[in-house]
Amino acid sequence: MVESKRFTRLTAAVLAAGLLLSACSSSDDSSKESSTNSSGGAFPVTVDHAFGETTIDAEPERVVVVGYTEQDTLLALGVKPVGVTEWYGEQPYATWPWAQEALGDAQPEVLSADDGFQYERIAALKPDLIVGTNAGLDEESYTKLSEIAPTIAQSGDYTGYFEPWDVQARNIGTALGKKNEVDELIDGIADKFDAAKAANPEFDGAKAVFLQNAFYDGAAIAYQNGLSTDFLTRLGFVVPSEIDAFAPPEGGGQANIPLENLSVLNAADVLLWATESPEDRTTLEQEPVYQNLDAVKENKLVFTDDVTAGAIYFTSLLSLPYVIDKLTPAFASTLAGEGAATTSS
Repeated sequence: MVESKRFTRLTAAVLAAGLLLSACSSSDDSSKESSTNSSGGAFPVTVDHAFGETTIDAEPERVVVVGYTEQDTLLALGVKPVGVTEWYGEQPYATWPWAQEALGDAQPEVLSADDGFQYERIAALKPDLIVGTNAGLDEESYTKLSEIAPTIAQSGDYTGYFEPWDVQARNIGTALGKKNEVDELIDGIADKFDAAKAANPEFDGAKAVFLQNAFYDGAAIAYQNGLSTDFLTRLGFVVPSEIDAFAPPEGGGQANIPLENLSVLNAADVLLWATESPEDRTTLEQEPVYQNLDAVKENKLVFTDDVTAGAIYFTSLLSLPYVIDKLTPAFASTLAGEGAATTSS
């Protein structure tokens, strides 16, 4: 049930993003400017987004997150939301381990978007800001939420779900009056990527493929170069273009590789599987064609645990440092010939 919920939402989001992947490696030039007359957190501030602009007159004190991952940005900026939305994983207060310290003893209301936005529950929280940069808002839902409190939506330059993490972070930071702080955090993550890449020159130019944790309907799901593999390319890896032949013609960011064509993965020097339990790896190993892959024979494999997989999918101010810390040593040991590596939380 949990896997189905994550897989369905992530697949839909990535498919929606297909036509925009070429613009995602750096959002500095492509993201919409957030207009603000703030300096050092002064209000009012104004955020541009897909449905116009939203002005926040005073520092928000009761913030509700209606998207799947925005709580990480709030917590990174020292703001504890009064409401968050469960995506998957059933973590305490919809907050994963990499963000629990920032949450502290706060106990936000956990909302669900499985059957649409819970407008009455949201209103009952009496928010003075609603954050929906990763909520797939449309005009109708944005209007309803705006009737409750000032609401910021996706930028409009990408998609309703999972637009570049730094675009979301900057707009949220602006809404909170913390533009300088969020810029420093984004720069810090860039520095961490650069340091990991510099410390591991063997990553530079090595070909890596990131795959979901299982075979679905007789196919492997691999991520093309773009939004979902930015964490790899910033470490220096290259996503081989050979997998693009198995992506839908309309784009989408995912290549669905039939098992009979799984040998295309031999274009990679290392395979990263987003496994979420030891049983996931066992299931993969039961497929004969998997056993015939070059990377499998050479033990050039990295498997994740459930938390590291979640951190990759969240791609946030708080989860990306966790991803770097977990994957960098795993890739280093595997490429050094020390065998397959598995991350642990």
